[in-house]
Amino acid sequence: MASDTSIGTAEQLRDPNYTPGLHKAIPLGIQHVLAMFVSNVTPAIIVAGAAGFGFGSNSPDFPELLYLIQMSMLFAGIATLFQTIGVGPVGAKLPIVQGTSFAFIPIMIPLVAGKGVDGLAALFGGVIVGGLFHALIGTFIGKIRFALPPLVTGLVVTMIGLALVKVGIEYAAGGVPAKATNNPEYGSLLNWSAALMVIFVTLGLKFYAKGMLAVSAVLVGIIVGYFYALGVGILSFEAVATSWERAAAFALPQPFKYGFEFSIAAIIGFCLMAFVSAVETVGDVSGITKGGAGREATDTEIQGATYADGLGTALAGIFGGFPNTSFSQNVGLIAMTGVMSRHVVTIGAIFLIICGLVPKVGGVIRTVPIEVLGGGVIVMFGMVVAAGVSMLSDVNWNRRNMVIFATALSVGLGLQLEVLNVAPGAPNALQYLPDTLRVLAASGILPAALIAITLNLLLPNDLIGDTSEISGGMSGKR
Repeated sequence: MASDTSIGTAEQLRDPNYTPGLHKAIPLGIQHVLAMFVSNVTPAIIVAGAAGFGFGSNSPDFPELLYLIQMSMLFAGIATLFQTIGVGPVGAKLPIVQGTSFAFIPIMIPLVAGKGVDGLAALFGGVIVGGLFHALIGTFIGKIRFALPPLVTGLVVTMIGLALVKVGIEYAAGGVPAKATNNPEYGSLLNWSAALMVIFVTLGLKFYAKGMLAVSAVLVGIIVGYFYALGVGILSFEAVATSWERAAAFALPQPFKYGFEFSIAAIIGFCLMAFVSAVETVGDVSGITKGGAGREATDTEIQGATYADGLGTALAGIFGGFPNTSFSQNVGLIAMTGVMSRHVVTIGAIFLIICGLVPKVGGVIRTVPIEVLGGGVIVMFGMVVAAGVSMLSDVNWNRRNMVIFATALSVGLGLQLEVLNVAPGAPNALQYLPDTLRVLAASGILPAALIAITLNLLLPNDLIGDTSEISGGMSGKR
């Protein structure tokens, strides 16, 4: 899409320090929020569900989900301000939108599974330490990029998506609590109709609409699904009104609300995944400068963006927020609009902060039926897999790289499918490992990443008998 010259000249639009008129800047800023809003609050909903106080759980701790949603919005906004305005060396001073990272979900789920609110102390301890480590990565991020080529990063992103796709199907069918209690409504046509409504509307807008409607297709799809759920009786007006009335009009975050606990498994897990998040941010910063300004990102910008990632995450962890990272969908939005202004994104950040200080916003989000959310996350998590496959398309598929990919994927995905899907108390492939290693290995992502990185560094570039025919053959099959 060509840039809108009514907003400014071509030179102004490429300038991060340019500020369009407020009548244009405010809608553009809100558009950035709409593009990431659902993705930003979904991790909190998933973690609460895994812990046992999420949607449909009837847990006395269910109201805590409202606070987690509130913190997701508040600290996404604060971390975004770190990036756009900057604090000393912290921040790229570019139009980077920060939000809650999906990458850490497969690490967080085993940490809190079935533990309720009690499992959050160790989780947020890991978030804080992992965030500080993430900031430290900024001092040497340029020197470790060689160890994380598309073969490794593409595999990790694909694995993250594959770990999450099951969640989307469970949500669309009626939610994990309904499945666990053998609720006869689980998987009913009524539940699936709500999810499918969201999917059809999302795809329709994505392919046939333009402008803000296309950018916020998932959000609009969920809104349509929400009203559909009200119409068919999945959700009652009384439940919506009650949630709205019980939520406060204004509330400040509480430091260490869930306590603080050092868990070796949590700390190692968050620190290792920080590498993945840091590399993702490097890619996003490069994408913004190339797509919006037609230039490469500077070392200072990459370093500042990584600092903001880490410190934003550590600060969020203190108050009950989850790890933050740059949001790739907003990188595409900048390329589409052609508006490089960081101040436009600052307006979006302020909007997020206001939402985070008003629990009534979270009170409404909390009433979204799990089936409706399922339709949205099926699309989102599928896009995570697609993003990983896209990264893998840059790989030269010779025999060496095929062996690395095959080994890492087999171990990682195999552990995911075997360990995470067994019944509680039943034997599993990792039952004899110490607790810390078992939690780290259960996600499958960390073992896959470590295998891929190690083999990529140790194996010679040219294996005996390797030929270019394999690479050419694979390319022809794409």
